[in-house]
Amino acid sequence: MRLALYQPDIAQNTGTILRLCACFGVPVDIIGPAGFDISDRALKRAAMDYLPFADVVRHAGFDSFMERRTQAAAPGPGRLVLLTTKAATTHCDFRFAPDDTLMVGRESAGVPDRVHDIVDARITIPMRPGLRSLNVAVAAAIVLGEALRQTNGYPSN
Repeated sequence: MRLALYQPDIAQNTGTILRLCACFGVPVDIIGPAGFDISDRALKRAAMDYLPFADVVRHAGFDSFMERRTQAAAPGPGRLVLLTTKAATTHCDFRFAPDDTLMVGRESAGVPDRVHDIVDARITIPMRPGLRSLNVAVAAAIVLGEALRQTNGYPSN
C-alpha cells in the first residue's frame, strides 16, 4: 500500500500525512509541483520528528510519478485509487488490495480530468448533503485506515 499526494498546497496537511504514514509504515509519493518547498528541510518542519521514519519519494510531476510506478513494480504497480468527491463508490464498499496506491488531490482543486480518466478506481467518503469536502489529511487517514483494516496491513506491535 502507498499514499500519493497530488500537487499538495498546504505544508501542514502534508506534514500530517507524512506522520500518519510514518506511524503505519506506508510509503508516500509527493507529486509536484507543490504549493510549498518540499525539500527535506521544509518537510522536517511540517512533519516534525517523524520525517526520518517516513518513506518519501518526490516526483517532479504526474508523468514522472506514473513512469516510476510502471518501472518500479513487478509484476505490476497495483491499482491507482483516487479519493474524490466525484465518485459513486464509497470507501466502505470498495475492496482494497495490499498493492493499491491511494491518491489524494490538491486541497484547492483536486486533480485534473486527465488524472480522473486514468486512475483504476475512484472512491468517496460518505458525508452529509450540502457539505463540500473533508480536509485532505483527514480524508487520507479515514481511507487509509479502512484500506489497512481490510488488507491486514496495520503494523504489528
